[in-house]
Amino acid sequence: MITPAYVRMMAAYNAEMNRRTYACAAALSDAQRRADHRAFWGSLHGTLNHVLWADRIWLSRFCDYQKPTQGIRESAALYDDFDALRAARVETDATIAAWADGLDPAWLEQDLVWFSGGARSELRRPRGMVVVHFFNHQTHHRGQAHALLSGYGKDTGDTDLPIVLRDLERAGLSG
Repeated sequence: MITPAYVRMMAAYNAEMNRRTYACAAALSDAQRRADHRAFWGSLHGTLNHVLWADRIWLSRFCDYQKPTQGIRESAALYDDFDALRAARVETDATIAAWADGLDPAWLEQDLVWFSGGARSELRRPRGMVVVHFFNHQTHHRGQAHALLSGYGKDTGDTDLPIVLRDLERAGLSG
């Protein structure tokens, strides 16, 4: 279904788009980041927390990474302080990149079995499909964050995968 090269590509894209998103969010006031815009996770701050929480949940299923103690319902409040949230995002993106760099193709071909708190049951799905979901989930909620940032007149730059990867390659940040 997918290859380690795909996972590395998406990890690089994810990290760059998070860098851009957080740079724009940092230019807002705390009140603006926390304003309830009736997004799925309420505010920009809540949305960014949820994405980080979900990334960490998936990493705990994919590799040796500590599972968050909060459940999904508390995910929007993972970090109260924006600077701490931003630092945790950078650390988690580095972990995702390191995991992607060491990925074995055979690992992607196996099933993943986990207990889903959201589904309240044990699930079994092909790892490749679940990894695609991992990146799709990030992109979905980051799109919501992008819309909230756009409402404040902030611009993350182009979000198209081919252009972002080209920009990373030009900067010598991606292979």
